Amino acid sequence: MRLRARSGLAPLLRPEGGVARPTAGRVLAVAAASLVCSTACAAVVEAQLEVPVEVRDAYGKTIAAPIKASFFVDDATPAPHPILVINHGRASDAPARAALGRYRPLEVVRWFAQLGFLVAVPTRLGYGSTGGEDVEDSGACARKVYGPGFGAAAQQTLAVIDSARARADTLKDRTVVVGQSYGGATAVAVAALNPSGIVASINFAGGGGGNPKTSAREPCAPVLLQRLFAGYGRSARVPMLWLYTENDLYWGAQYPKDWLAAYREGGGSAEFIQFPPHGDDGHLLFTRFPAVWQPAVRTFLRAQGFDLKDSP
Repeated sequence: MRLRARSGLAPLLRPEGGVARPTAGRVLAVAAASLVCSTACAAVVEAQLEVPVEVRDAYGKTIAAPIKASFFVDDATPAPHPILVINHGRASDAPARAALGRYRPLEVVRWFAQLGFLVAVPTRLGYGSTGGEDVEDSGACARKVYGPGFGAAAQQTLAVIDSARARADTLKDRTVVVGQSYGGATAVAVAALNPSGIVASINFAGGGGGNPKTSAREPCAPVLLQRLFAGYGRSARVPMLWLYTENDLYWGAQYPKDWLAAYREGGGSAEFIQFPPHGDDGHLLFTRFPAVWQPAVRTFLRAQGFDLKDSP
């Protein structure tokens, strides 16, 4: 996708003549992304916002600040749109977290937008263009306190969903939460809260405490993650899809199965797919091999009652 800048306060114009204006958060910019097509060209329109959030970290400190978020709509799909949030992962060191920039997995965003979703893509506190404190710090490797970090990420997700629901062109009761890596575990944490209007959640390679450079396939305190997932399962009632690969260099092949078993034993409902090895590190399946997982995701979303538009 190639972005063309528009004026910062422009409304999102739709081809049928209606206008959908961002109504929550501070609008930073609006842009149109041109797509190659054989007949009439459509555009994925992006609105960049600042969304105020307030969270508490693992040390009991409350942090209030705005985060950057982008909202994407394919202007060839009719409103009102169901909402889909995509949460990014977590880098293992501060320079890499700062280098994240503005998180935009464009090929994946375009695919979901072409299905008819308004796609919300936040950059959480402590990362890239949002910056600020690292509210996901969970302590030393052997004594991880994972819950507050995932809880903070989940609260930011809910704030972004509220901003998306404030728009005139969205459905308020048809929201899907998607996440990759740390964002995948965040999708599980959101499901455990059973928020109103969230009808499905998708976990891509979810977990925490992994570092393929120093401890490939051996994340920090995996048993503590297992206990956390068991706790999420005791309260979660949102249907979930969990997607992993056999050659995930962060978690390996077995730990995700252990986490799933704990989640299910707690009472959570999740469909699980572990794909064969892809690339050098299957942990990156979400962004590098979307054609592999898209059929499973499409089937899952249709099973949750979504009338999906056609997409390549």
